[in-house]
Amino acid sequence: MLPPAEVRRDLVLAGGGHAHALALRMLAMRPVEGLRITLISPASHTPYSGMLPGLVAGHYAFEETHIDLARLCQWAGVRFLAAEVTALDPASRRLSLAGRPDVHYDVLSLDIGSQPELDSVPGARIHAVPVKPVSGLWQRWQQLHDRLGRERDPGRRIAVVGGGAGSVELALAMAHRLRGSPAAIELWCGAPEILQDYNGRARGAAMKALQKYSIAVQLAARVARVEPERLILTDGREAPYDELFWCTGAAAAGWVAASGLPVDEAGFLEVGDTLQSTADERVFGVGDIATQVNHPRPKAGVYAVRQGPVLAHNLRAFLLGKTLRNHRPQRRFLSLVSLGGRVATADKGPFSATGPWVWRWKDRIDRKFMARFESLPQSMPLRYWGRLPDVSASSQQPCGGCGAKVGAHALADVLAELGEEFPGHCGGEGVGEDAAPIPATGRIVQSLDLLRELVADPWLMGRIAANHALSDLYARGARPVSALAAVTLPFAAGVVQRRDLKQLLAGALHEFAAADCILTGGHSMQGQELSIGFAVNGLAMAPDGRLLGKRGLGPGDLLLLTRPLGTGALFAAHMQLAADGRDVAAAIDRMLVSSGPAAALALAHGASACTDITGFGLLGHLLEMLGSELGASLRLERLPLLEGALAAVDGGILSTMHASNAEAAVVLQHGSPPDDSRLQMLFDPQTSGGLLIGAAPGTASGLCEELRSGGYPEAVIIGEVTVPGAGGRVTVS
Repeated sequence: MLPPAEVRRDLVLAGGGHAHALALRMLAMRPVEGLRITLISPASHTPYSGMLPGLVAGHYAFEETHIDLARLCQWAGVRFLAAEVTALDPASRRLSLAGRPDVHYDVLSLDIGSQPELDSVPGARIHAVPVKPVSGLWQRWQQLHDRLGRERDPGRRIAVVGGGAGSVELALAMAHRLRGSPAAIELWCGAPEILQDYNGRARGAAMKALQKYSIAVQLAARVARVEPERLILTDGREAPYDELFWCTGAAAAGWVAASGLPVDEAGFLEVGDTLQSTADERVFGVGDIATQVNHPRPKAGVYAVRQGPVLAHNLRAFLLGKTLRNHRPQRRFLSLVSLGGRVATADKGPFSATGPWVWRWKDRIDRKFMARFESLPQSMPLRYWGRLPDVSASSQQPCGGCGAKVGAHALADVLAELGEEFPGHCGGEGVGEDAAPIPATGRIVQSLDLLRELVADPWLMGRIAANHALSDLYARGARPVSALAAVTLPFAAGVVQRRDLKQLLAGALHEFAAADCILTGGHSMQGQELSIGFAVNGLAMAPDGRLLGKRGLGPGDLLLLTRPLGTGALFAAHMQLAADGRDVAAAIDRMLVSSGPAAALALAHGASACTDITGFGLLGHLLEMLGSELGASLRLERLPLLEGALAAVDGGILSTMHASNAEAAVVLQHGSPPDDSRLQMLFDPQTSGGLLIGAAPGTASGLCEELRSGGYPEAVIIGEVTVPGAGGRVTVS
C-alpha cells in the first residue's frame, strides 16, 4: 500500500464518460503524491454507448453494458459524488451541484457528454423521451416493454425522431425486442436519407434491416412542433404517436457556455490540442462536451476512448509541471452499426461489410473495452510516480494533543458561512465561545455518536453521521434541540481541510435543519483518517414528557422493524469491490431516512419499548431490550434486507464487527441451519439503522400500517416477545 500523503490539490472529474473512466484507471496506476481525485456523476453506473442498442434489443444485461463508477472509484481511492453539475465558475474554481454545496477544484476536467437537441423544436422537451441521459431512456424503455408485454393493442405507435446511426440502431433494437408484438415503429428522418455520413452499401444494409422489421421510414420529414400524441411536420402534415423517442443532433449543457469559457457555435467547450480550454489551462475537456478547435470531429464515443490516455498523461503532467502531449484525433474511424438482431454493418470510408460476423467482431471490441473495468488489477502501485511541487517531504510526525487542531479560524468561518445557508439552525449565541447554551427547558435527553469514514463523499458522510446521531434521540422519543460536532480531518493543506469541513457540516446541517435542530459549534482536529460525530440534545416529543426506552417489553408484545438490515455486509463488500454501485446507492438512501416520524408514530400507538439498530446488530440490541427475564421468537423470512447484502454474506464477506456480534448466537434456538445467510443478518452491524419497536398485539398491526404509509415501506412485524424456554432465549424460524 502507498504511504499516506498530505492532500494539497483537488483534481475534479465532472462526468463519468468513456475518457474519464479510462483516465481514472490510469491515474490510479500512476498516482501523484498530494493529489486527491473526485469524480462527479449523476448515477453510479455509466453506459458504454457502443453496447446500448444491444441492451435495448435484449442481447446484453445491464451489468454487461455499464461501468460501475462507484466500484471503480472505490478501487482507485477516488472520491465519488453522485450529483449533477449545474454551474461552473472558473474565476473561483467552483462547481455548483444540484441540491448540495458547491465543490472547489484546483484542476478540472469535463466529460459530461451531450444531449439530444430538443429546444429547437417546440414541445419536444415536454413530450419526447431523449436518448440521453441513458438512465432515463432505459427506465422508460423498460416500462414500455413491460406494458406492451401485457397489452395487445394493435394501434400502439412508437415514433423515433432522427436519421443518424443512434436513431437507426434504437429503432431496430426496439423492433427486435418487440418482435411478435403488434406495436408499430416509425422512423422520422428530416434528411433526404438515413445515415448521411455513411457509404451507400452501409445505408442500403440499414434500409434492408428497417424493412425486414417493418419499420416505416419517413424521409425529408422534418418535425416543426410536438404536441401530445401528435407530430406536426414543417409541410403541415400531422402524425400520431403513443410513444416518442428523440435522437437528433447533439446539444451541450447550457451551464458550459454560461461559465464564460469559450465555446463553439453549438455551445461545446473549445479546447486546444492538449485538451485544455483555450482560455483557462486549469480546465480540460474531452468527449462530446468538447470541441478541439484545430481538429473538429463529429460527436462519437470512439474519439473519447482515444482521448482517455492523453488526458491522463496531461492531467498528471500539468500538476507536476511537466510537458503535455498534443492529441490529434483520427480522421476516419470504423463505425459498427447494430441492425437489430445479432447482425451489424461496418463502415469506414469506402469499406463496408454486413453480416453476423460483423456483429461478433463488434461484440469482441465492446467486451474488450468493458473488461478493463470488470477485471481491475488487484495489485496497486507501491510508490508514487511524482510529488506535487509544494508537497513537503518533511519526516516530522504530526503533533498530537491540542497541537493537532485544525487552523484557528476554519471552524468559525465555515459555521458563519453555513449560518447564511441554514438560518436559525447553525451557530447562534455559542459561536466563538468555548461552550454554548442549549436553547431548551425541561428534561434534556443527551447522546453522543462518532463514525469513521464510511463513504468518500464528505457531504453524504455528514448527512449519515447526523442521522446516525439523531436516531438515538428518536429511539427515546425525544425531539432534537441542539448538536455539537466532533470532526477529525485527514492531514492536508489548510484550504483542502476547509473545503472538506464545509462539505461535512453542510451535509450534517441538511439533516439538522430538517429536524429543527441547531448546530451550535464543535471541535475539529487533524488525524490520519476522517471521523465525524455529534453530541446531540433533545426534549421529549410527548406533551406529558413520556419517553421511550429499551426496557418495557412484556410477553406477547410484537416486534416491529422499520427499515432493512445489511449495511455492515454491503459496505464490507463495497470495500472489497464486490458490491454493485446501485445497491450501495440504495443503501445510502435508506440510511438517510429519518427515524423521527417513526418514533412519533410509536409514541402515538403506545409502544412499550424502542431502540435503534446500530453496531451490535439486530440480535445484540434485541437482547438489550429483553433483559434477563424475557425471550423472543423471530421469523427470519420476514427480515427486510438491503439489496446485495445476502449476496455479500453468501460470498463470505462480513463486517469486521460481525464475529464479535455473533458471540450472542449462544442464546439462539433455531430450526434453520446455523450457516443460513438470513440468520447471519442478525449479527450484521448497522450504520444509521432503523428502529426496533415493541408494541401490544392490539396496536402493532395499525402501527405497522401507518409506518408503511408514512415513509417506511419495508416496515414489518418480525416476531414476538416470549418467556424464555429451555435451550435458548431467542427462537428463530
